Amino acid sequence: MKKIIVFICFCISGISLGQNDIELVVLGITQDGGSPHINCYKECCTSLREKGLKNQVVSLGIQIHAKKKTYLFEATPDLPNQMATLTQNNAYSLEGIFITHAHIGHYTGLQFLGREAMGAKEQVVYALPKMNEYLTNNGPWSQLVQLKNILLKPITFKNNIELENEIEVKAIQVVHRDEFSETAAYSIESKNKKALFIPDIDKWHLWDKSIIEEIKKVDYAFIDASFFDETEINYRAISEIPHPFVIESLALFKSQPKAFKDKIYFIHFNHTNPLLNSNSSAYKDVIEQGYHIAREGMRLKM
Repeated sequence: MKKIIVFICFCISGISLGQNDIELVVLGITQDGGSPHINCYKECCTSLREKGLKNQVVSLGIQIHAKKKTYLFEATPDLPNQMATLTQNNAYSLEGIFITHAHIGHYTGLQFLGREAMGAKEQVVYALPKMNEYLTNNGPWSQLVQLKNILLKPITFKNNIELENEIEVKAIQVVHRDEFSETAAYSIESKNKKALFIPDIDKWHLWDKSIIEEIKKVDYAFIDASFFDETEINYRAISEIPHPFVIESLALFKSQPKAFKDKIYFIHFNHTNPLLNSNSSAYKDVIEQGYHIAREGMRLKM
């Protein structure tokens, strides 16, 4: 009898997931260079190499189960694996890719869509104006456009993008190094939940929005946690580094209630960041304070 009950519950759960659920999937968590990192021979990298392990570069995905469709946020150097995970080995279709900015960890995965690898056919890539111009006019990306491996769909910071009548995405401008393109955060909203994705930003106080007020509007906030503290930068002044250090964010959010902190998922970790190590005191302290630390494979209901 117990086996029958378990089987029935499983079937009901499967029906619910297939017909109703939209999930946000964490596909990568590190800063652009990944982990282990090139030219890093510290224990944080060598221990991973010795075990054949790695942490993939920051990326989120959306799975719309009822329609077996997916959308990807960031085209990282780990795109081949992340795409396979998101589409469940091609059981779902990849309908579009959103990119935050033109730094190597966030867009260079587009190369795998070209003739040397996948040879994709008009894979939709949503691009802000400067990013659109950059990809169109600079090789090797321009070849992807010319050969119709990718189909650029222009977006702006003013318009919302409707996806499958299920999800609304909005690009939000953030302050960061904009050598080749704008830098965006993304708001991702379903009929039930709302997420905020800010993998890269300069200091919170330099933004023309209040990060506290923006987090209050959402259910999940994935925010830049590149560096934990000054020990990672040989005790240089934290103010010199154009990222909000985790200790700065913790200080800023300290007086906020538990429900606020429960929305926050730290992500985009430098290879030296102790939050990559679940056994570190820093990791345990952040969790004890009520925050989340993003992990590959994490799934959240939307």
